[in-house]
Amino acid sequence: MNNEILLVDKPAGVSSFGVVARVRRELSEQAGMVEVKGKDGVVRQKRRKVKVGHTGTLDPFATGLLILLTGKGTKRANEFLKLDKEYIATIKLGEVSTTGDVEGIISSSSLVSSGDSRKENYQAGCSQADISPSRARVEEVVAGFVGEIEQTVPAYSAVKINGQRAYKLAREGKQVEMPTRKVKIYEIEILKYEWPELTIRCKVSSGTYIRALGEDIGKALGVGGYLTALRRTQVGEYRVEDARKIEK
Repeated sequence: MNNEILLVDKPAGVSSFGVVARVRRELSEQAGMVEVKGKDGVVRQKRRKVKVGHTGTLDPFATGLLILLTGKGTKRANEFLKLDKEYIATIKLGEVSTTGDVEGIISSSSLVSSGDSRKENYQAGCSQADISPSRARVEEVVAGFVGEIEQTVPAYSAVKINGQRAYKLAREGKQVEMPTRKVKIYEIEILKYEWPELTIRCKVSSGTYIRALGEDIGKALGVGGYLTALRRTQVGEYRVEDARKIEK
């Protein structure tokens, strides 16, 4: 297994690090035992260590392609981090989440402006369907995100702020100013729109946060939004169809 690239179809509910640990354990078992002489001079049997690392984290709720590298191949991780990616994402419109996805605290959106007739619908107790954007409006807004855009890095992310992970600071309730970065959205295709759910397929540059994209689309529509599902289908030329289920 040394220097091999492993394509895994990550299931929901497990972290990327959890997948790495499981694969490392399995490969170590396959590698067998080796004799090691301790400081006390006693020779003992020890399981061989196998290096395993991933090339780009997927959130626990997300599924799809996770590329693992083993052995000396782990040194190539940065090559894969820079590759473009493709995702399929489902956005729940009309509500917002503290984390931008299903793992946060969900609440009704307050984004509809006071001068918008939809605000009156809210106050009159009308259903969400009464404030739903038209298909044409959704297509117009989504198309506006194609190209180079500026994203604010989500508070619940692994980016370090003053030496600490942003998600740790967010969980502690600390308010921090998150950095912005320029990313490229090569294409976005609307796969399905049936209020309040919008499903899109998007090809993006490395470093793009799809959670942030989902939130920004909801904001641009004036109704808010967060991700309920996310699946990574491609990294560079590697596709999820060629990946193994973790059970295998």
